[in-house]
Amino acid sequence: MRKMVNFLSGALLGAAVGALVATLLAPAPGPELQNELRSRVENIQIEVRRAAEERRRELEEQLANLRGEK
Repeated sequence: MRKMVNFLSGALLGAAVGALVATLLAPAPGPELQNELRSRVENIQIEVRRAAEERRRELEEQLANLRGEK
C-alpha cells in the first residue's frame, strides 16, 4: 500500500512540475502566462483532491472489511 501512495504522490508531483515547466517555456505574454499557470494549478489541485478522496474511500472500505462490517 505504501508503494501505491508513493507512486501516486510521485506521479502527481511530476505532473505538476511538468505542467509548470511547459507553461514557463511556452511563449506567452505575462498576464496570459499567469492565467495559464493559475488554471493548471487549479486543475492539479482538483485532481489531487479527487485522488485523495478516492483513496480515503478505499481505505475506509478496507478498514470496514477488516472490522467485519459490510
